[in-house]
Amino acid sequence: MKGYSQLSLEERYTLAVLKARGVPIRQIAQQMGRHTSTLYRELSRNRRPTGSYAASVAQGYSMARLHRERRGTHFTQEQWNLVFRLINQQMSPEQVSGALASLGVLTISFKTIYRRIHRMRSKGNLLYRQLRISSKLRKKCYRTEDYRGRLKGKRPISERPAEANNRSELGHWEADTVMGSNPRECILTLVERKSGFAQMAKIRRRSAKEVTAALARIIGANRSLFKTITFDNGTEFHSYKKLEQRFGITCYFAAPHHPWERGSNENFNGLLRQYFPKGSTLATVGDAKLAFFSHRLNTRPRKRYGFKSPQEVLYGCASISHLLG
Repeated sequence: MKGYSQLSLEERYTLAVLKARGVPIRQIAQQMGRHTSTLYRELSRNRRPTGSYAASVAQGYSMARLHRERRGTHFTQEQWNLVFRLINQQMSPEQVSGALASLGVLTISFKTIYRRIHRMRSKGNLLYRQLRISSKLRKKCYRTEDYRGRLKGKRPISERPAEANNRSELGHWEADTVMGSNPRECILTLVERKSGFAQMAKIRRRSAKEVTAALARIIGANRSLFKTITFDNGTEFHSYKKLEQRFGITCYFAAPHHPWERGSNENFNGLLRQYFPKGSTLATVGDAKLAFFSHRLNTRPRKRYGFKSPQEVLYGCASISHLLG
């Protein structure tokens, strides 16, 4: 005889038919191979308000109750506190879900996390503010002829090696600048294509001299990690030949108005806008603050890497384990 478990729809139809015929519950239980208490429990929990029992109605009641029970209520407060701690690190619910599952710590759906946060929001909790907000789409401007970033001899992205294009090896980077409210100041961003690992530097003046100096500092400190860099067409990258001569790297340039050709960098810049929204000032932003944010983004688990972080992919360092203690 079966122990207690939810009745199937077929068993509910059997129960309804035999009960309607006046067969005693004890006899029905024996015929179905169920405990008598299981059937009494079924009739008590899933009967109609009028007291009658119908299989389809009982199945609907049971499924609705199961759905309610699975909406996060079976997680302990300690487990939720762990989830909230990671959300406060600006990780998305999907990243939290995937990372905790990959570490064998907790299995929880990202949809369950979203629902919990939005229910908390309706009660005045502000945790939802840590969720990423999509920025407005960039307005594209097209001209019959391109006048931006003209420089003879620039090596086009079409010549970039296959290893860079298909992300099969480390060492191939993309570079761009992120602007603030003051057009003179910007943040230089560098993203490694295979790992997604990023480095940043504050630029006080958006010029080729300042940008090249910042690039030289970053490359010089991590020379073995650089093979190629792909730039956009900004004039601030026009001194690229100095970098090639000094470090033996090769530089490429994306086609004008083709940001998708530097997808890794564009994606990272979008993540960075969470901390520096468009139109905000960069006057108070220094290297220490950039180091903090780059560390946070570099140690954030990514779905595309099996919920490993860019830092873990590039250096083999631990991912979010230090946040779980």
